Amino acid sequence: MGAPGGAASAGRRQYGNLAEINVTPLVDVMLVLLIIFMLTAPFIVGGVDVNLPHTRTTAKASVEGLILTVDKQRRIYVDEDPIPLSQLAEVLREIRPLDDPRPVYLRSDQEVPYGFVVRVMGVVQEAGIEGLSLVVDPTEEN
Repeated sequence: MGAPGGAASAGRRQYGNLAEINVTPLVDVMLVLLIIFMLTAPFIVGGVDVNLPHTRTTAKASVEGLILTVDKQRRIYVDEDPIPLSQLAEVLREIRPLDDPRPVYLRSDQEVPYGFVVRVMGVVQEAGIEGLSLVVDPTEEN
């Protein structure tokens, strides 16, 4: 048997403990996560939860715009901020100039009476906004 450090180990280098962390895999994972979050963030739609009426349609809105929501209790939201009906026209004039090309979408719970939805639409028109679009929940055709 040879002694440690004898002729067999004469050509080998002695290495100490490796105390470095390889960060390349960590950076790779973080970049992949960043890309995933950047790609999925535009698809997240926040807002007030309402039960939309159903229709048979295939057209979908592709442009972001201002979202008005009317819930079951007839509360009106501009994006996610609650606004009384009496102040809706004033708020719309403040946040959306007349030359703003973005569309305005109206999401209304299907249990809200038609007359109230028409009143909201009238206030929107009074604020100078034309081309109001109604949001519905498309049903699948069998």
